[in-house]
Amino acid sequence: MHYQVTVRYGGGHQRYHTYLVEAPDASGALEAAAASMPPEIASEADLVELRIAVDPERRRYMGEEGR
Repeated sequence: MHYQVTVRYGGGHQRYHTYLVEAPDASGALEAAAASMPPEIASEADLVELRIAVDPERRRYMGEEGR
């Protein structure tokens, strides 16, 4: 399964770094996210969000319910 990781870093001037990892479950995704986090932002990170990545081919938009 693909997961999207968003890391907030930078102290008073917040910045965000987003990347994808692949793992069988959330626990594995957290481990992959930690291993893939760029070392230059790891010491400044104060929030990490993990979500299942949206597959753009399967995503539905408003008005497409009947399709």
